[in-house]
Amino acid sequence: MSSGPLLPAPERVLPTLNADGTRRRIRPRLYPGRYYRARLLTAWALIALFVAIPFIHLNGKPLILLDVPAREFTLFGRTFLATDGVLLMLLMISIFLGIIWLTALVGRAWCGWGCPQTVYMEYVFRPVERLIEGDRSEQLKLDERGPNLRRLLKYPVFAVLSVLVANVFLAYFVGVAALWQWVRQSPFEHPTPFLVMAVTAGLVMFDFAYFREQMCTVICPYARLQSVLLDRRSLVVGYDARRGEPRSHGKPTAESGDCIDCKACVVACPTGIDIREGLQLECIACTQCVDACDSIMDRIDKPRGLIRYGSQQSLEEGKQVGLLRARVLLYPALIAVFVSALVVVGARQASADVTVLRGIGAPYVEQPDGVRNQLRVKIENRSGQARDYRIELLNAPDLQLIAPEIPLPVAHGTHRTTTVFVLAPRTSFAGGKRTVRLRVSDGSGLEHEQEYQLLGPY
Repeated sequence: MSSGPLLPAPERVLPTLNADGTRRRIRPRLYPGRYYRARLLTAWALIALFVAIPFIHLNGKPLILLDVPAREFTLFGRTFLATDGVLLMLLMISIFLGIIWLTALVGRAWCGWGCPQTVYMEYVFRPVERLIEGDRSEQLKLDERGPNLRRLLKYPVFAVLSVLVANVFLAYFVGVAALWQWVRQSPFEHPTPFLVMAVTAGLVMFDFAYFREQMCTVICPYARLQSVLLDRRSLVVGYDARRGEPRSHGKPTAESGDCIDCKACVVACPTGIDIREGLQLECIACTQCVDACDSIMDRIDKPRGLIRYGSQQSLEEGKQVGLLRARVLLYPALIAVFVSALVVVGARQASADVTVLRGIGAPYVEQPDGVRNQLRVKIENRSGQARDYRIELLNAPDLQLIAPEIPLPVAHGTHRTTTVFVLAPRTSFAGGKRTVRLRVSDGSGLEHEQEYQLLGPY
């Protein structure tokens, strides 16, 4: 059975798609209003912070260093190892709760004000594009006629910016010293890091030169979580339909609302939506529509705020609604609990993890001079510097500890396993067992004591 021709969609299904399914390029018009200026200052502060963080040290360590090959993650001067599952879990839960709390309060303010996708797109790549190609009308002409020399010039500039962003990003994983050394060397001397940087730069170039707003509307899962993270009292960017409707097509009259259907809010939107249709998952709360609408209200002598920050409930009811409610009080309480647990667990953590295991093979060996037990002692140095560790038996003068390497040197952030032997008289065992106490110390405050059960004849 053959299928008939596909029926065309009566309208666009997505803001970034035309009715025939082709890509609709978003070329937003810039309205430099009060929110734009505030976001500009915020964006440049965040970019400066992003570049500066790899150079900042705290407690003798980088502020943030994600050393994946060594499985070490340094955050705010504290190094987390692969064995710090509990600490990492508490940290991640605290971060996720913070995101949920922020969203419940101010909606997608993070997307519009702090997300790297928005910051770099709207305040680095898009301004460079306008500088080279011209304003929105010039860009639309280029879309119709095809690229000219100006548009072709844009891509090498974007490539340079992408390489710079990729190198800063790489510094978070290898450190500034290693990155500076690689930059001065030939790529053939460090092919793997160069390949990582090149792939990262390619992804940045693809994102900001082509993919753009689709990262927010198609890829990012945060938009789809709005339905569960937001409620009707969350602060969002919204259109006041009570004041704006019915729309006029010129100066408002006594019978019409304040909206003159100029579509300034639509052409200003970087994701291509019409904010007058209500809250949509594509909205990133960037407030460009607010600045656009405020500029129009100034021209027609109407008060600002037809599009503004407000909760869905306040916009629908036309009155102020408080932001405080049970969930916005519960989330910070939970965050305080998990952060407190993180601090307590982290403060009680020793400078080394010590594990004592039974040796491989026979549980014990009888010798002419006594019974020999084999122990494996694993020491993971968390102190931040190389340490020498001593292993000894406590309150056991009749036992002999035989170790091939005492003290045991362990470099910082690494672990070593050594084998030691305990020689005990046959008569010292009761029921084939004897409990002893071992102590591992480093001379710098670590005094780890642990009980261990020796095995022997009955």
